[in-house]
Amino acid sequence: MRRKKVLIVDDHEIVRVGLKALLGRQANLEVVGEAANAPEAVAQAKRLRPDVVLMDIRLGSTSGIDACQEIMNAMPETKVIMLTSYAEDEMFFAALRTGAAGYVIKQAGGLEVIRAIQAALAGASLLDPAAAERSLSTVHRAARSPDGGAFAGLNTQAQHVLARITTGDTNREIAVRLHLGEGTVRNYVSDILLKLDVANRAEAAAYATKHNLQELLVSD
Repeated sequence: MRRKKVLIVDDHEIVRVGLKALLGRQANLEVVGEAANAPEAVAQAKRLRPDVVLMDIRLGSTSGIDACQEIMNAMPETKVIMLTSYAEDEMFFAALRTGAAGYVIKQAGGLEVIRAIQAALAGASLLDPAAAERSLSTVHRAARSPDGGAFAGLNTQAQHVLARITTGDTNREIAVRLHLGEGTVRNYVSDILLKLDVANRAEAAAYATKHNLQELLVSD
């Protein structure tokens, strides 16, 4: 049986070395390449055509979310599993929107990483329980808030993007302030306009102001 090809993407060499050693012990997996940032990840994925990409969600000044989106657009059959050091609810939702097959917190240990890869190869998804729980808590908290219902369709990061829209920030400025890729911000903005059913940024800003978005974020 052909071993499944895995591409490891992380901006820390020691993490890549550890993951390579971990995966090397799996009879059905073969690490075929490594990358340290988003552009390298996309280039390597297109060249090596891996079955699975194991990718850190934050890659220094670049975004694993943006790389995931590019890889999924070019090779929808490739399974991308996002790794993170924190249970970040906004990143959890962003990863799911790109079509990531799994989301694993690094502290969960090697077994969870292996389980996520094997689940993805079997056509299933594995979401880290801590991240999923925190994300559900965010949704529930918003639903209980007096004005939270107005933004129930937006996760925490999307609400912060919307808050920056109300101050007139450009996509590039929002990306810098929130440590996101500019492409990720564009996706957030499009999603915000769609979910709020508004035609442009000005209408989105007016909606946010009317429903007291800033107060909701402060009380979060």
